[in-house]
Amino acid sequence: MSKGREGPAAGGAAAAVLLRYLREQNRPYSAQDAFGNLQREHGLGKAAVVKALEQLAQQGRVREKAYGKQKIYFADQEQLPAASDAELRGLDGEIAVLSSKVQALQQSCRQMEAELKDLNSSMTTSEMVREIEELRKDCASYTEKLEMIKSATNHVTPEEKEKVCSEQKLYCKEWRRRKRMATELLEAILEGYPKSKKQFFEEVGIETDEDHNVTLPAAV
Repeated sequence: MSKGREGPAAGGAAAAVLLRYLREQNRPYSAQDAFGNLQREHGLGKAAVVKALEQLAQQGRVREKAYGKQKIYFADQEQLPAASDAELRGLDGEIAVLSSKVQALQQSCRQMEAELKDLNSSMTTSEMVREIEELRKDCASYTEKLEMIKSATNHVTPEEKEKVCSEQKLYCKEWRRRKRMATELLEAILEGYPKSKKQFFEEVGIETDEDHNVTLPAAV
């Protein structure tokens, strides 16, 4: 591949090509962008493009702006012919059409991003196959347990369950009644006892439900 012409004549030709290109396109380009766009058609070398753009900027024929370490070049708007009212209206129309297209593309991008997010959060086919297999194993295990429960001979009948619940209610009721009686009796004794309640319980040997972390079931 040719590296491009680097002589003075080539430099002047490169400057002419670049100046015409920047004016025709009327948009900013970096040296790299200009080189990539023009190299194949005009055979310009990278060094020739950089040098020509710098010379054009120094001569005031194009504008130069630096963004960090990169420079961009664009046509000097004051050197371009002023557009007529008809041309300006045409440009306004083009801007409106392009703006509409941009909005449509942005909306389409948002929809595709949402679809992509849904797809990324969904299971793949292989993951779904594994999930189905695991669920089938779970179902088989639960079915086996259910059959074992159904075939067992030690089931509690509704009558037996009712009897146990009734006895529990009775015992809890009696527990509650006796605890209330004991509490009233102890409070009466403690009114004339010279020491603390704790000391009295220790001397007499009284143990409470709380000492054994026992809680009376709530009344049903």
